[in-house]
Amino acid sequence: MKTMAPQKTSSRLLALLSLLQAHRDWSGDDLAERLDITPRTVRRDIDRLRELGYPIRAFKGPSGGYRLDAGSQLPPLLFDDGQAVALALALRSVAGDDAIGEDAARALATVRQVMPPRLRRRVDMLRVTAVRTPGNDEASPAGTEVLMELGRVIRAREELRFDYGTEPVSARADPAQAAADAGPPRRTQPHHLVAWRGRWYLLAWDLDRDDWRTFRVDRLRPRTPTGPRFTPREIPGGDVAVFVTGRFRGTDGSSGDWPCRGQVVLDLPAEAVAPYAQDGIVEELGPERCRLTLGSWSWTGLAATLGHFGTAIHVEGPPQLTDAFAELAARYASAAASTGPARA
Repeated sequence: MKTMAPQKTSSRLLALLSLLQAHRDWSGDDLAERLDITPRTVRRDIDRLRELGYPIRAFKGPSGGYRLDAGSQLPPLLFDDGQAVALALALRSVAGDDAIGEDAARALATVRQVMPPRLRRRVDMLRVTAVRTPGNDEASPAGTEVLMELGRVIRAREELRFDYGTEPVSARADPAQAAADAGPPRRTQPHHLVAWRGRWYLLAWDLDRDDWRTFRVDRLRPRTPTGPRFTPREIPGGDVAVFVTGRFRGTDGSSGDWPCRGQVVLDLPAEAVAPYAQDGIVEELGPERCRLTLGSWSWTGLAATLGHFGTAIHVEGPPQLTDAFAELAARYASAAASTGPARA
């Protein structure tokens, strides 16, 4: 009969827990073989883990079976080195979020406290600073409770009504008046929660407009009760990320690319253009020349963006971009010739 020294019980329990977390159902014989112990010791160790709060479910059979299920409370967790570092970095990356930043910071402190020194040093060497997307300083955080409720109705496939305004819910002095000003509630079939440039959005089928819509979560206030269950529609193209990206870029969502894309040569070095090219492609043509391929929601918008570089521009195509430059040139010439208001 195999025996295990008492001083090794704790390490054996951790090894058993690791197996239960990482795999499917385990038979008692399989666990005994992996841990080099007897099936009887496996049963005793399972009981010890249950006493510590781990909801381990047993199955009947020739050798018995075990599975780690979800319980009513969060028991102590066990992570391998890679999981622990990944978790710490993920928590650091959202520490500046207004909605969950405080909870993330507390969770990070808890995880770091129980890390072995070698892992703690690895995590401390990586300093992560979460920076708001430029232009989103006015963004209001989406409340955690609202996000949880939206996640619930999406999973339950229940229709959702909500008040939707032009300003964040937290900024409304009188929510009732704001709801009245917003008009009738929106009726939707919610499909996905999407994070885009520092904000949360709800992707839903708008029942009154018979089309897909994206709603800023910080501007909506769910109404109760929720509506009947529905059968989810297929997202056009089948890819949520591509569809949402395309909608934000002014397309029908069938493609995530910009509807207008052009190519120019700028009399600037590539390293001077690249930091401001956003999602464009910069090719070096020489010490003082580069090719820039860039997209925008309109041809005039693309031409205006390219004008920001403050240098000579040589259009390679397409013709619509050349026409857009001509249109802007006429507008700017007219503006330069106009007389401004008299100053006092």
